Amino acid sequence: MRRRVFLLLSVFTFLLVGLGADEFKFPLKSNSVRFAVIGDMGTGEPPQYEVGQRMVEARQGFPFDFVIMLGDNLYGGARPHDFEVKFEVPYRPLLDAGVKFYAALGNHDDPSESSYKFFNMDGESYYTFKKGNVRFFVLNSNYMDPKQTAWVETQLRDAGNSDWKICYFHHPLYSSAKFHGSSIELRQVLEPLFIKYGVDVVFAGHDHVYERVHPQHGIYYFTEGASGSLRAGNLGKSTITDKGFDADRSFMLIEIAGEEMYFQTTSRTGAIVDSGVIRRTVQTKAQ
Repeated sequence: MRRRVFLLLSVFTFLLVGLGADEFKFPLKSNSVRFAVIGDMGTGEPPQYEVGQRMVEARQGFPFDFVIMLGDNLYGGARPHDFEVKFEVPYRPLLDAGVKFYAALGNHDDPSESSYKFFNMDGESYYTFKKGNVRFFVLNSNYMDPKQTAWVETQLRDAGNSDWKICYFHHPLYSSAKFHGSSIELRQVLEPLFIKYGVDVVFAGHDHVYERVHPQHGIYYFTEGASGSLRAGNLGKSTITDKGFDADRSFMLIEIAGEEMYFQTTSRTGAIVDSGVIRRTVQTKAQ
């Protein structure tokens, strides 16, 4: 069984250009899965707080239930004060509203963060959880040892083919950013499993930019590593980039309604920098 995913790019891009980005609308369907995406945010500096405020404002019209975190959650240590000023304060209105955060570990994170209650990792550096018709696989890309690789394959295989499969972790398999770029060795380990077991979408951080990569082997890759830190002008010219933004901090909003995934990327100032729809179809294919 192989799940194939198609981005409505030829039609949808025309609509965005012809109508303007402000015409993009989330369907807000009942029982849809709605969440936000942030990465490399834990600086404790004003831009992180400003992104947090934009998220609070966005939730008034787009009531997302949870947030996935792509690593580098706390720069500079994991003391109680760090958790307070680099996480609890900037996202306090969301936490008070019952929004849950599900963290992945980045290279600047202390492994002890996995036991922090608001990161919902239950002491594990990699884990899985399910929301509606979406199964999330949270990986620790700092240490992709054989034990974790075997776990990834087992979890992806056992998840079957009826739900969306979304993986997220810190180091991007594909990136056009000049500072880090693609994690080739990690790609060699993970991509064959993603292809074999029909992963639909992958989110990563690490490079402090936003990038939507042209589908690779039917899989959609997003980098969102600019929710607190930023490397302005760091995106290089690349044939794999469908859309990039490296002028300011950003975050993503996602709604999965049935076989469609609607996404919107918003800057720190509230500008919409990318949006679109991914449509998934399930097809049988001989192994």
